[in-house]
Amino acid sequence: MRSALSSSVSIQGVSGTNIELFVTLGLIVLIFAGLWKVFEKAGKPGWAAIIPIYNLYVLVKVSGNAWYWFALFFVPVINFFATLKVSIDIAGKFNKGILFGLGLTLVSFIFYPLLGFGGYQYNDATGSTESVA
Repeated sequence: MRSALSSSVSIQGVSGTNIELFVTLGLIVLIFAGLWKVFEKAGKPGWAAIIPIYNLYVLVKVSGNAWYWFALFFVPVINFFATLKVSIDIAGKFNKGILFGLGLTLVSFIFYPLLGFGGYQYNDATGSTESVA
């Protein structure tokens, strides 16, 4: 008598698994390349994009937020709102609007490469530049 486990047939073929793997790896490389260029435009080291926790810290610094926003990335539910705020602030640093920041949050594999490889310039002006006459 044969075991039920030995006679089971795979529902999904091996080729489907390979395609999913390559698509996922391609998206990861695309996000890392975009982040690398964004960090370089902001004057930070590009290699920081591939270091898992450190890249969040650098992302918070590039966005101009305080250090505790980095800690909020590790609090469940709050981390979504922290990601949203940091992404909108990064979009603002590149003179883009709120919708671009939402794109950075929700469709990051498109918007980070667009920001990094596009013609956008990083603007680190934190205060007003108005002169009193």
